[in-house]
Amino acid sequence: MAKAPLSSPVPTPEPAPEDSRARLLAEVAQLPALPGVYRYFDAQGQLLYVGKARHLKKRVSSYFQKDHDGTRIGSMVARIHRLETTVVRTEAEALLLENNLIKALNPRFNILFRDDKSYPYLKLVTHPFPRVAYYRGAVDRKHRYFGPYPGAWAVKETIQLIQKVFRLRTCEDTVYAHRTRPCLLYQIQRCSGPCVGLVSAADYAQDVADAESFLLGNTDAVLEDLQGRMMAHAEVLEFEKAAQLRNRISALSKVLHQQSVEVSSLSATDRDVDILAVKVQGGRACVNLAMVRGGRHLGDRAYFPNHVDDATAWAAAALLDDGAAAPVSVEAQVLEAFIAQHYPAQPLPQQLIISHDISGELVDAIGLAAGVKLRVQSNPREQRRIWLEMAVKGAELALARLLSEEGSQRERTRALAEALDLDMPDPDTFRVECFDISHTAGEATQASCVVYENHAMRQEQYRRYNIDGITGGDDYAAMRQVLTRRYGKLAQALAEAAQEGVDAAVQAKLRLPDLVLVDGGKGQVAMARDVFEALGLDLSLIVGVEKGEGRKVGLEELVFADGREKVYLGHDSAALMLVAQIRDEAHRFAITGMRAKRASVRTGGSRLEEIAGVGPKKRARLLQRFGGVRGVAGASIEDLAGVEGISHELAEEIYRALH
Repeated sequence: MAKAPLSSPVPTPEPAPEDSRARLLAEVAQLPALPGVYRYFDAQGQLLYVGKARHLKKRVSSYFQKDHDGTRIGSMVARIHRLETTVVRTEAEALLLENNLIKALNPRFNILFRDDKSYPYLKLVTHPFPRVAYYRGAVDRKHRYFGPYPGAWAVKETIQLIQKVFRLRTCEDTVYAHRTRPCLLYQIQRCSGPCVGLVSAADYAQDVADAESFLLGNTDAVLEDLQGRMMAHAEVLEFEKAAQLRNRISALSKVLHQQSVEVSSLSATDRDVDILAVKVQGGRACVNLAMVRGGRHLGDRAYFPNHVDDATAWAAAALLDDGAAAPVSVEAQVLEAFIAQHYPAQPLPQQLIISHDISGELVDAIGLAAGVKLRVQSNPREQRRIWLEMAVKGAELALARLLSEEGSQRERTRALAEALDLDMPDPDTFRVECFDISHTAGEATQASCVVYENHAMRQEQYRRYNIDGITGGDDYAAMRQVLTRRYGKLAQALAEAAQEGVDAAVQAKLRLPDLVLVDGGKGQVAMARDVFEALGLDLSLIVGVEKGEGRKVGLEELVFADGREKVYLGHDSAALMLVAQIRDEAHRFAITGMRAKRASVRTGGSRLEEIAGVGPKKRARLLQRFGGVRGVAGASIEDLAGVEGISHELAEEIYRALH
């Protein structure tokens, strides 16, 4: 985290349009020759760009002193209406503050990486007979964690290996404490049966120690230990136990042979490495992150940033490196943005292998923030070069796949607009909202609204609506309610904006979707038409998706609210593929919400929701630990306090609320 800045950002008073540039130039002339962060805003107050500088005055003035007329950069600079700056002590602080602001504020013209998924870990739970488990979330000191891993599949694959070689248990403690006979995992030799005393505490502890050594990359020591134990059993004629250890050695050796990394040839600093490769093409970029932990190549994950073209154009308008002789390449800018935004929130290994050179200031700042001495290598040799080549190839394949998918989605968007004869000046802004109703025999009725925009489903804009006050199973009444709730206030705001002469920028924020899909035929479309007529909205926006003959996929027909004849697009139509994609997503979203609501009603989950201090994460941990609300209600205060995140005081409150 960056240290507190020496000066707080003070918004500049908004100048009049006729002298905004003169005001900006005057403000730039007064900037100090110190490190800091600057922010540009447009006339509507929208944040355009966040940048850092070792010399604020020099960097910011470069945007306004050059002649950018007639270029895309010139049109972008012309949008600057207001300037804010923050002075810090060092360039490292400026770099960290810049990327904190980028992640928090999502500027229009900065390279932005978004990934709401945390990395999974392999968790070794503290216990007299520890268990191995998949874990995602914040780590603590109560248990041992190994990772992070690039994806869930890598963790689960490692757990299966540990079960096969070291036979550690994976069952929950509540299950372990109540077993009277070994489970199926023992029968298939994936667990040593500690729950019923089939393995001694000393032998199980040795297996745990070997598993930890393996996860840390000390495979030679593990093999030597297993071989020594095997020979010891053989010498005292315990051939069955020796054979079991022989099978473990064979399984572990096979896995090590399949790895592309020869662990014995690696130094200690090579056992935990991140490899970063970047590829830029067609206005899009991909950063491929490959992870090596304990000398094992765990796989990779691809990241695709937003705003690449615009962000690099803004950077080109300034002195990219405060007077550096060579400009910074687009690939280097993307890589620096990823490193600066990714690692403050993620564990940082001691070594990075990268495909393009980055600034030394960034390396020092990231290492200082993480408290490690970070080594970075861009031209590796031997095994590290193989890793980098693998990561580069992964980046190329991932980007090619993304461009292909985006091209296909763009074609589907255009095909739908043509099939429905829609006026679509800019396909990138085309927006579809789709509604579906879901319930179980009238119970737990929910409506879903999913959004398709800029050629992709926008999950952050999805909405669910609890439907109340209707007869159970009345889908028409449910559709009337959800459409009224979704568009009632919007229609009122649009009418008021038109009467008061609000400018186009404000009205744009209140825009209706270009298409409203409802999952249903004539009946649902008629209900939607009634709602839109009452609200004074355009009926041509409404399209129903009617099941075809025999309800077969590919035979759907589109029903219109404005009186047009039904349309059959053809089973291989790109337009129908897009309609089916959006409709199926609305159906999936509605069903998952309905099932969650139904489960809450049937199990009394709302009783936990009403307890102050018990949020979604703590509630999920309680239900998972005790198998449902009944199990939570039957648990003692001490048992409740044993759940991660539950203090003794909160455990007492939960106990009182459920009794």
